[in-house]
Amino acid sequence: MHIFHGSDVPVACPQILSSNRLLDFGPGFYTTSSRDQAWRWAQRVGERNKTRKKVVSSYEFDFEQAKENLALIEFPVTDIRWLDFVTSCRSGVNPAVYYDIATGPIANDTVYTTIQLYETGVLSAEETIRRLKVVETGNQILFHTEKALTYCTFVDYLEKDITNGKETI
Repeated sequence: MHIFHGSDVPVACPQILSSNRLLDFGPGFYTTSSRDQAWRWAQRVGERNKTRKKVVSSYEFDFEQAKENLALIEFPVTDIRWLDFVTSCRSGVNPAVYYDIATGPIANDTVYTTIQLYETGVLSAEETIRRLKVVETGNQILFHTEKALTYCTFVDYLEKDITNGKETI
């Protein structure tokens, strides 16, 4: 399976990183199967870090072997199981520690606004899921352990430098 990571630097040697932010699936190395989604993430990282660069690194991921040999949790859709997992991770309780890899939809800013309404009791779990079913969430694959990263092999990267509002490769 071909996967991608968006950043402002090439990432040939992925690492498990902690974050000062609470993320959907906890700390680790985040990737996606969508090159377009990786470019969008690279844009955000470049803007946040003020580097004016977008870089998408690509990898080959032996998903079948990983499923056979590692502890995985998969969320094919936004459902109550996914909602509970994401809200736990984003509240500082990290159920991802029991898994080498977690996969599933992304709780981006639009999605997370709905989740916050659920967390504060404004929406029920059922209403939250109903609202999320109509939102394009994309996907994420989190490598949570060093062992998991052994199933991820760097292929190459593409870099875009943003100068005067124009992209150059």
